[in-house]
Amino acid sequence: MLQALALTALFAAPSLQSAIPKKFSPLKFAKDGTFQIAVLEDLHFGENAWDTWGPEQDVNSVTVINRILNAESPDLVVLNGDLITGDNAFLQNATVYIDEIVAPLVERGLTWASTYGNHDSAYNLSREAILEHEHQWPNSRTEKMVSGRDAGVTNYYLPVYASDDRKFDGAPEMLLWFFDSRGGYYYQELDSNGDEVAQPNWVDESVVNWFTKTNKELVNKYKKIIPSLVFVHIPTNASLAAQTEIGINAHKEPGINDDYTLAQQGEGWCADGNDDGSCSYGGQDVPFMKALIETEGIIGVFSGHDHGDTWCYKWDTLIEGMSVKGNGINLCFGQHSGYGGYGTWIRGSRQILVTESKLKEKVVDTWIRLESNGTTGAVSLNATYGEDFYPATVDLLSSCPTCEYTLA
Repeated sequence: MLQALALTALFAAPSLQSAIPKKFSPLKFAKDGTFQIAVLEDLHFGENAWDTWGPEQDVNSVTVINRILNAESPDLVVLNGDLITGDNAFLQNATVYIDEIVAPLVERGLTWASTYGNHDSAYNLSREAILEHEHQWPNSRTEKMVSGRDAGVTNYYLPVYASDDRKFDGAPEMLLWFFDSRGGYYYQELDSNGDEVAQPNWVDESVVNWFTKTNKELVNKYKKIIPSLVFVHIPTNASLAAQTEIGINAHKEPGINDDYTLAQQGEGWCADGNDDGSCSYGGQDVPFMKALIETEGIIGVFSGHDHGDTWCYKWDTLIEGMSVKGNGINLCFGQHSGYGGYGTWIRGSRQILVTESKLKEKVVDTWIRLESNGTTGAVSLNATYGEDFYPATVDLLSSCPTCEYTLA
C-alpha cells in the first residue's frame, strides 16, 4: 500500500501535471478508421480502509488495470461505475483512491470518461466531490450536463469525429452517451429518524427529457442520425427480463450468467417512491428504456453492477411482462475489473472496437480482455447477433493473494 500511495503522489505531483496538456483534443477515429474503448467497472477501491483487506484488493486492482492496458491500446477508457466502495470511504481518502485508479491511465497518456455507480454515493462520500477531483486531471472527460438534486451527476455525451475531420467542424461520426443510474445514499443527509436517506437507483426522468431533447437538437443540427453507444452502471429491467423470461444462450450470447437473477434499476423501490422493502421493482426505468428504444442510431447499452454477468443480448422483441418492445438494441455487461466488491470471477475489461466502415451498418466488435492476458467472449454485434454460434465462455475464477486461475 505504501508503494501505491507513493506512486499516487508521483502522478499527482505538479511537475507531472505541468507536463500534461491542459486540454485534450476532441475524440476522433484513428487514421486506420478505428476507435477502441476499454471499459473498467466495479473497481470498488477503498473496500475497507482500516484493514489489510481493502489495501490488498486495491493493489491487485491496479495490477489488473496495468495488465489490461499493456495488452490493449484503447483510445478511451470508460470507468463504468462503482469506482469506490463508498460505504467505507470518506471524502478525505476518496481522492487518494481516484488517484490510484487513474495513475496507470495518466502514465500512458490516456483519457477517460466516468459514470458513477450506487457505491459512489454514501453518507460520507459525495458524487460531486469525486467529479471535482476528477477535473483536477486534464485526462478526465467526465462531465455533468444536467443539474438538479434528482439528476445525479454523470449525465453527458462525448462526440467522436471521423478520422479525416481535422477541424472537428463537421458532424460527429459517433456519440457516446453517459448516464447516472444513481443509487446509494445522499451525502450527509439523515431523515427524521436519524437514518441515511437512500438515493433512487434509476436514470431520472429529468435526465431522460434532457437526453431526448439534446439528441433531437443534434439530429436537426447535423441533418443525420448519428450512431451511438450508451454507458450506464445499473442495467434496466430489459436485461433482467431477457435473462429470466427468454434465457441467455451460452453459444448465442456467450458470457458468464452467474448473477441470476440480476439486479436492475428500480430494484427495491415501489412505484410510489417508497423504498421500505415492500416492493421488488417499481418500474421507474420505463421512461429511460422507452427513450433508448425511440432514439435511432443506438447500437448498444453497456452496464456493470452485476459482477457475475458478462453477456450481450439483442433486445428485439416485446418480452413477457414488459411494456416496452425492443428494436434490436444490444444490452451488454462488462467484466468485474476490481478486486473490491463481491465475487471471485476472473477480473477483466470489456473492449469495444468501432470501425468507420462497420459503423455505417451499426456494427461493433467486442471481447473481454482478462487479467490473465487472454481474451474471451469475442462477438460481432451485427444484424445476426443472437443467431450466430460462438464458443461458450469458460467460467474462470481468480483468488488472492496468489491469484491462481481455476476452472469453476
